[in-house]
Amino acid sequence: MIAIIGLGYVGLPLSLQFAHSGATVLGLDVDPDKVKAINAARTYIKHVPDSAIAEAVRSGKFSASADFSRVRDVDAVIICVPTPLTKTREPDLSFVLETGRKVAPYLQPGTLVVLESTTYPGTTDEELRAVLEEGSGMKAGNDFHLAFSPERQDPGNPNSNLAKIPKVVGGFTPTCLDKAVTLYSRAVGKVVPVSSCKVAEAAKLLENIFRSVNIALVNELKVIYAAMGIDIWEVIEAAKTKPFGFMPFYPGPGLGGHCIPIDPFYLAWKAREFGKHTRFIELAGEINTSMPDYVVQRLTEALSSQRKPLNGSKVLLVGLAYKPDVDDIRESPAFVFLDKLTALGAEVAYYDPHVEVIGPTREHSNWQGQSSIEWNEQTIRSFDAAVVVTAHKTVDYRQLATWSRCVVDTRNVFGNEEFAAFRDRIWPA
Repeated sequence: MIAIIGLGYVGLPLSLQFAHSGATVLGLDVDPDKVKAINAARTYIKHVPDSAIAEAVRSGKFSASADFSRVRDVDAVIICVPTPLTKTREPDLSFVLETGRKVAPYLQPGTLVVLESTTYPGTTDEELRAVLEEGSGMKAGNDFHLAFSPERQDPGNPNSNLAKIPKVVGGFTPTCLDKAVTLYSRAVGKVVPVSSCKVAEAAKLLENIFRSVNIALVNELKVIYAAMGIDIWEVIEAAKTKPFGFMPFYPGPGLGGHCIPIDPFYLAWKAREFGKHTRFIELAGEINTSMPDYVVQRLTEALSSQRKPLNGSKVLLVGLAYKPDVDDIRESPAFVFLDKLTALGAEVAYYDPHVEVIGPTREHSNWQGQSSIEWNEQTIRSFDAAVVVTAHKTVDYRQLATWSRCVVDTRNVFGNEEFAAFRDRIWPA
């Protein structure tokens, strides 16, 4: 039996994949609502269908509990809990270490513990190992096994299949690595073993830093090219026709999600311990976090063209989730807009077909409970401007262009010829 701790956007799909592969999975979570939902075969993540949970639960391969003492009955424990930043951009390992403390007293000899939460190199075989050894009275590599395997999921991508995504695995010892490779080989087609937990942790950071730096590059170019009257989206389309040496990245209104806005700063923090300064990471973060201000500037210009000030205007944010076609609002730039525009005197609302009501968040509790507006002509026409924050496929952008007085487009949804007739009210940003 496998225990997967943390039944969120990483842990729930992973649990279902293992169950689908024939393993018996015990999902553990401190949230009783999630436990109750799973045992009733109900989803709470929109891109994970009820049917997938129902199939796993009814087959007897998947159940959920809040009782961590049941760890004593499993052969492996996989930890999938959040690793956020503090307000001062320092790593917050409290969820990982608290999970370790909950698990440690119930670890049995020979049990494998794997951390999947993204973190800085050294977390698994230093901080987490210390907590597990202290609480269990056993030694990692001798009495129990320890490994790190970074999560790799692409929610909202219908072509993404967890079983087909190669899984990087690093172990505390060679035997730990062998145990982890055997575990993941049950559910994933290709396992990629590396020499240590630190290498696996560093590989995950590289993946996300690579994206952060390249997104920052195109965000900076967007602002520069806009000043020159050049469309960055057309430039990218032209550049990506090169069959070698180029990979397209796309600009946006700011970074979102639990990975790219957060993970690079885990390495930046750890690097300081070694007297190193991560200049690319810091610069990329500076550029990416400045993009909401650029969008607000474009919105102000769009409203001014109608002889309206931002202060007192009604603004609609189209899309609250951090990426298309999911309900994940973690670190979404939409919250930055909600805060900034409200502070500047605008009356702000949002529409998102995937987020009907804003639930609990770590940093934006002031917006909890606010609901998405109804999508109809009368409501949309009541706003002075709309800002496309997330390009959900289910939004009718022709209706948005027809009904809106002006639209600030941060995702190039109006970039093709289909919307040529609406150019006078579309403001690229």
